[in-house]
Amino acid sequence: MSILIQSGTLLLPDGPVQADLRVEGEKIVQIGPRLPPEGSQVLDASGKLVFPGLIDTHTHFEMNKGTVRETADDWTTGTRAALAGGTTCVLDFAEPQKGHSLASALRTWHDRADGHASCHYGFHMTIKDWDARIRAELRDMTAAGVSSYKVYLAYDALRVSDAVALKVVRAVGEEGGIIGCHCENGDLVEQGIAAMHAAGRFGPEAHPASRPAAVEAEAVGRWLAIGELAGCPVNIVHLSTLRGLEQVRAARRRGQPLYVETCPQYLTLTGDKYRLPGFEGAKYVCAPPLRAQEDADALWESLAAGELDTVGTDHCSFRFNPVKRLGEGDFAAIPGGIPGVEHRAELIYTYGVAAGRITAHQMMQALSERPARLFGMYPQKGALAVGSDADITILDPGVSHVITAEGQYQNVDYTPYEGMESRCRIDAVLLAGAVAVREGKVLLEGRGSYVRRGPCQFWR
Repeated sequence: MSILIQSGTLLLPDGPVQADLRVEGEKIVQIGPRLPPEGSQVLDASGKLVFPGLIDTHTHFEMNKGTVRETADDWTTGTRAALAGGTTCVLDFAEPQKGHSLASALRTWHDRADGHASCHYGFHMTIKDWDARIRAELRDMTAAGVSSYKVYLAYDALRVSDAVALKVVRAVGEEGGIIGCHCENGDLVEQGIAAMHAAGRFGPEAHPASRPAAVEAEAVGRWLAIGELAGCPVNIVHLSTLRGLEQVRAARRRGQPLYVETCPQYLTLTGDKYRLPGFEGAKYVCAPPLRAQEDADALWESLAAGELDTVGTDHCSFRFNPVKRLGEGDFAAIPGGIPGVEHRAELIYTYGVAAGRITAHQMMQALSERPARLFGMYPQKGALAVGSDADITILDPGVSHVITAEGQYQNVDYTPYEGMESRCRIDAVLLAGAVAVREGKVLLEGRGSYVRRGPCQFWR
């Protein structure tokens, strides 16, 4: 049976339109005013916003598998939570072991995700090693539908040299792909941690002091210089500071093509969380850390101005008890990462759209259209258009509630957004043409499929 989404505000590529939308099988087949029911199952979207299925550009499910620092959310729980939050596709980071092939990581991530995911999924590939063997694998990755990669400028077990980063950007560019970068200066982070220890500061409040805004800004500037020298567009993941944003603006004034992601935590939370009583601040330890209100304000302004391209969660969920508590005597030992895949849409709507900072159309672009374009899925994903996939998110701005850990699908014993107001609810989600979520409740599980992505579609 076909499905008719009736009387909603459709967030189309060119802007919002009051219209109906019909789904047949796994595709959108008709868009227009007052479409006849014709035996379709009718979903009343009056007063609601209808988005193309939302895409989370940045997740870490089932990470550190088999260790005491394993993430709380595996592919079953993490993608179920994503779906409940209106996300129909996630892009997770496949990470080869040091010295191992990219193909080995791709097999491992498929083994974890295939048959377990409740939303669609693709993989970014992390590059730790670089030699002729890895270079030769890039063509195989392209054939396997992987068109995006990641490098780190921090963490000894992960980071690459600037020279290697330059080679990687050029090689991936030849494949029509893009490299994202964790932009923190690893040497300065290590020095910052040592300085905090020397000063006798071991609590969570020392975490942001150990890696201030300059540490991100330096790495952003260096990464953009590498991209400029390579002659290829590059991506910055989880930008958190005004200082980093200033580096982006300077590069764009020079005409450099580049793309930027930020995360809900940098838009809605600030560093005062690290000063909560007891060890509560550990719940908010992530990298980069939460920043000042002026940074959050600058990021909202930049999102409204179209300077930021995507909003991913960097969902990396460690249980507070016992995993975060591993760092009770030393902030540097607190596993870095916070959950968020379930709450992204309602946070961006509540503190962005409903607060008048951005429009619903801008929200659609940042959470759906631009992720699909940048990562080689458009217009299959990321668009309400005839012929596009019937992955659709319906958001109801007429239902408010309070975010709590008790009420979440995420398999973790806290949420960093505890007690925050949500001025909307995910009313319904269609995945491949089937109603998978209704009134915030997940109805279908394990129906997600792998998205074989094509070349990146650059617009800058």
